[in-house]
Amino acid sequence: MKQAFLRIDLCCSTVATMKRVNSQSSSNTSCKPSDNGSSHQLWHRAIRHHLLRVLCLLLSLGAGLGAAKAQAQTNAYVANASGTVSVIDTTTNIAVATIPVGIFPSGVAITPDGTRAYVANILNSISVIDTATNTVVVTIPSGQFPTGVAITPDGTRAYVVNQFVTNQGVNTVSVIDTKTNTIIATIPVGLGPFEVAITPDGTRAYVPNQQDFIVSVIDTASNTVVTTIPISGTAGVAITPDGTRVYVTSPGGGSVSVIDTATNTMVATIPLTNQNPVGVAITPDGTRAYVTINFPNNVVSVIDIATNAVIATIPVGAGPIGIAITPDGTRAYVTNEDSNTVSVIDTATNTVVATITVGVHPVAVAITPAPRNPTSKEHCKNDGYLMFGPPAGPFKNQGRCISYVNHHQHQ
Repeated sequence: MKQAFLRIDLCCSTVATMKRVNSQSSSNTSCKPSDNGSSHQLWHRAIRHHLLRVLCLLLSLGAGLGAAKAQAQTNAYVANASGTVSVIDTTTNIAVATIPVGIFPSGVAITPDGTRAYVANILNSISVIDTATNTVVVTIPSGQFPTGVAITPDGTRAYVVNQFVTNQGVNTVSVIDTKTNTIIATIPVGLGPFEVAITPDGTRAYVPNQQDFIVSVIDTASNTVVTTIPISGTAGVAITPDGTRVYVTSPGGGSVSVIDTATNTMVATIPLTNQNPVGVAITPDGTRAYVTINFPNNVVSVIDIATNAVIATIPVGAGPIGIAITPDGTRAYVTNEDSNTVSVIDTATNTVVATITVGVHPVAVAITPAPRNPTSKEHCKNDGYLMFGPPAGPFKNQGRCISYVNHHQHQ
């Protein structure tokens, strides 16, 4: 990329020099009678000048395309309890970076524009990673023992669950403003919250609480708990892309519970006899749920969402916990805590196609979202311009977002 920009700089410098030479030639010959030789020279200079301008344009476009490709790269961010985050290039399935974070990282989430990863460190901090440089740019003091983290669809808030609050009878969820990276609200929930998931429309957050067997439902407009749903044993949580169902794993109960978001009631229980389901992720098309089954089974169960039946069982590494699915739905990435690896599942065949060595005790994983482009002016309003990823955005302001929409509507 540096070489591309160097070529552009040299090219533009050459054009500027040519302009000066042409200007001088014009002034030197302006008082002389024109002849065919000097006319041809000026004509040749004009052609060369035009060709150089075209070359500069092509080089700049090439560099821009290269930048867009680099920004659109899909990576998996793996939180290792040993104190690092491993970055996996999902194209090559190679770990390309290791990022030191806080003590005992346990949860990770990525902003919708793909520019930041938020990592919950159990010993009371949140590390914010710049995904362009893969470095920690901010460390946010948090509540006690933060574990799970989720980010609103517009990218403006991060919700972090805090497992223990010693001076209260309940635990909490911290709400972080992602612009300022400060905590702007603290919400009391149940006992032992582990993870959090936010509905696609951003209006509700669902928090399973392990110790009192309920799911707290948070209204994100008021940041208050509006209802609780009793469920026998809770751990992982995921919401279908259409926002109608919440899937909650119950390690103690050996089952997966299904919640209807319209009524906030449990409408189905999927038995996983003598198994310990922990993590859950749902394919982008909403047809299947992938559930990690921890020791001693060490498998991933695949649930058909239409029938709520298990349709496949996939052996993975030892101690699977976290799971995430690529934006195109073709791969599932599973963290195996006891074997220090990530298993990559081909969702078409439901087989493991790669095993990647990462840090010590990988427990959570998140994958950069697919780039999204605004298609209407409404998408750009109320800070909506921040939610769009490369190559279109994120935009610096609403006006640039609207200009992008206007330009592409007329293409």
